[in-house]
Amino acid sequence: MKTAEYIAYTIDRFPNGYVFTYADFVTEVNKKEAVIKALNRMVASGKIEKLSKGKYYKPEATPFGNLQPSQKQIVKDLLEDNGKVTGYLTGFSIYNTLGLTTQVGNIIQIGKNVIRPDFKRGSYKISFIRQKNTITKDNIPLFQILDSIRYVKRIPDTTIEASAKRIQSIIKELSDADVNTIIRLALKYPPSTRALLGAILENIQVGNIDQLYKSLNPITKYKLGSLESILPGVDKWNIV
Repeated sequence: MKTAEYIAYTIDRFPNGYVFTYADFVTEVNKKEAVIKALNRMVASGKIEKLSKGKYYKPEATPFGNLQPSQKQIVKDLLEDNGKVTGYLTGFSIYNTLGLTTQVGNIIQIGKNVIRPDFKRGSYKISFIRQKNTITKDNIPLFQILDSIRYVKRIPDTTIEASAKRIQSIIKELSDADVNTIIRLALKYPPSTRALLGAILENIQVGNIDQLYKSLNPITKYKLGSLESILPGVDKWNIV
C-alpha cells in the first residue's frame, strides 16, 4: 500500500475530533517526509485540519461548520507520558463542566507537578497550575475541586458566594473516603484554600476538619467576601 493510501485508510478509522501527528504513521511507513507531505495535501483538500505545527485532526462536520477537537484531545500529549498520568484539565477548562459558570473560553489550564511557560496551540492559550501532590487518575476530580476553591475569585461570570454554594453541593456528594482524601490533599494547598474547604466541610458536617483548622495561622485573614448566608460560622475560619 502506498504511503498516501495507508495514511488515508488509517485516518478513516480515527474517530472525529481525534488529534494526531506524523509520528502516528512513521512507525508503520518509516517515511517521515512522505507522511508530512501527504498530511499537508489532505489539509489542502479539506479532509483533515491542522491544529498547530505538526498536529492535525479529523474534523466533525456540522451544519454550522467543522467542530474543534475536545480540549482533552488538544492537550493529550501534556496529560500522559507513555500511559502514565502526568497532568489533568483544571481551572478554566472545567468550571463549566462542574457547573460553576456557563462560559466556555479559549484558555486550557492544566495541573502538573512541573509547570512550563504558557503557549499557544491553534486558537487556544495553554497555561499551567502547579500541583504539589502526586498526580493520580483517581485524585483528578478532587484536584479539580481544590483548584476551583483555590481560584474561586477568578471563576468568570459568577460570584464567590454562588461558586462556594456550588462547590459545597459537589463536595456533599463525595464518599467518606474521598472526603478524607481531599482533606489530605488540601494540606499542600494555600491556606485560603484550606480555610474555605474547612468552612464548607464544617457546614455540611463531614470529615475530620481538625487537620485543616490546626494548619492555619490563627491571625491570618482570608478576604473572600461575606459568605455567612451559605456558610454560617465562616468567621471561625477567618474568612472575611
